[in-house]
Amino acid sequence: MDCLSGDQWGQLPGGDSVYLDSEPQRQEYVVNDYGFIYQGNKNWIRPCPWNYGQFEENIIDICLELLDKSLNFQIDPATDCALRGSPVYISRVVCAMINSNDDNGVLNGNWSESYLDGINPAEWTGSVAILKQWHATGCQPVRYGQCWVFAAIMCTVMRCLGIPTRVITNFDSGHDTDGNLIIDEYYDSTGRILENKKKDSVWNFHVWNECWMARKDLPPGYGGWQVLDATPQETSNGLYCCGPASVRAIKEGEVDLNYDTAFAFSMVNADCMSWLVYGGKEQKIHRDTNTVGNFISTKSIQSDERDDVTENYKYIEGSPQERLVFMRALQKLKARRSEGPHKADSQHSPPVPLNGDSPRSLHMPSLRPSDIVQVSLKFQLLDPPNMGQDIRFVLLALNMSLQFKDLKVNLSAQSLLHDGSPLPPFWQDTAFITLSPEEAKTHSCRIPYSQYSQYLSTDKLIRISALGEEKNSPEKILVDKIITLAYPGIMINVLGAAIVNQPLSIQVLFSNPLSEHVADCVLTVEGSGLFKKQQRVLIGVLKPQHRASITLETVPFKTGQRQIQANLRSNKFKDIKGYKNVYVDLRL
Repeated sequence: MDCLSGDQWGQLPGGDSVYLDSEPQRQEYVVNDYGFIYQGNKNWIRPCPWNYGQFEENIIDICLELLDKSLNFQIDPATDCALRGSPVYISRVVCAMINSNDDNGVLNGNWSESYLDGINPAEWTGSVAILKQWHATGCQPVRYGQCWVFAAIMCTVMRCLGIPTRVITNFDSGHDTDGNLIIDEYYDSTGRILENKKKDSVWNFHVWNECWMARKDLPPGYGGWQVLDATPQETSNGLYCCGPASVRAIKEGEVDLNYDTAFAFSMVNADCMSWLVYGGKEQKIHRDTNTVGNFISTKSIQSDERDDVTENYKYIEGSPQERLVFMRALQKLKARRSEGPHKADSQHSPPVPLNGDSPRSLHMPSLRPSDIVQVSLKFQLLDPPNMGQDIRFVLLALNMSLQFKDLKVNLSAQSLLHDGSPLPPFWQDTAFITLSPEEAKTHSCRIPYSQYSQYLSTDKLIRISALGEEKNSPEKILVDKIITLAYPGIMINVLGAAIVNQPLSIQVLFSNPLSEHVADCVLTVEGSGLFKKQQRVLIGVLKPQHRASITLETVPFKTGQRQIQANLRSNKFKDIKGYKNVYVDLRL
């Protein structure tokens, strides 16, 4: 599979196993060398600009070197080379080689928040620097990557090899470790989420790839877009890779089809089971069928807009058809396993009906007609959650019954990593609320910047939660909300006309959003066809609320639509980002 230009690609016959008959799709998914990877949470989706750079100097050689370093080639070169015409085979080889878990793959994964011996994954803005570093160091894994970096590198390699590829983000993404389509989450009496002893989790977002290919190994109708996930989560046939799993098979619950379709299904359509842990016991408090799989997103064709592709993966959440597909998937998995009862049916305390708020709205159908939820809790933010400012919000309590209600509500806040892993709580409060019949009351809360700043993760995710108990009642009400703190972006101005092989000035403007000094500031700027290599500018210290300007000089060497990507890091933040699209003309 040679690296093909757009013209060559368009002339391929329709019988080619990776042929797309749409010219705009070919231009977007093979030829386009920049794009966006969506991050944040389902209530705050932001585009992260990325330089794929699949046509940059030496990238095709590095991609072929990657194939030759694979375990498949090392064990049996002749067979490996004979199979390289199969996109199913080659996609699995590349998927395994993007991470370093089984081999000297491109990237080391790191979710520890400690990156002193490498680069924080949030700082990367493109694939070229990573691939060239891997090659220059004798194929030693680059430190470090997380899911969006793995997916971006795989997109570069697959587009370079001529396979249509796009990057997909799934918000509230399930990670089902035991293959039963249930994500178990555990809470203590304050509503704090606990480290998951069963290692199931819901990632606030997770990123993978779709590659376009025929699937002659599957029944008719399951070709087209296929899920491939290079993030090392679970093994597949002994290696850390995932896919290709047919997107249509995922939607229809055909989880017994190759490869790893059940795991991919759980990422977008697992159910969530919440447990309250107290006194050495576990109490099942609700089962949520709607949490997992929201706003599944990719960059639109020939546009900077976000394209929602959720309907490709599943029927409308909660619809009879979606539940039918879930049961089909569950039955197929049970048929393949000879285990005992599904863990959702294991012996625990009976479920208690609940109500709640985004992003895990916790409501369960009543077991008996009298078990109607009578009190609800909801969080409301009073201001946009900007980094450096206090977080102000209210807890709204609503009594929907005709009786008085006395509530004790434990509130807490804790930082999260984007994979859903909790950090210790840094703020707690207790509210006692008495509600008259059909009355609503609010409880005001404020978390000062001075209190949360030292506990923030790189992902800037804060989970606020409330666990309410009604006096003389076993009913418990759990509500939580995930907040992503926003930074101001980087502004990029192109000074003058962009002409190939002519000098071009680029102005980069950025601010320190904090009311304190930030140190170790480094600006990185790149862009395929505009810069021969990534530019790094050491800035040093930025004063509180200070606005700075840097002007860079470059000489564009490719015509057409281009993109500049920029990132500012410091000792206080790692990923203030910005981008600017530039059209480079052949002449004035």
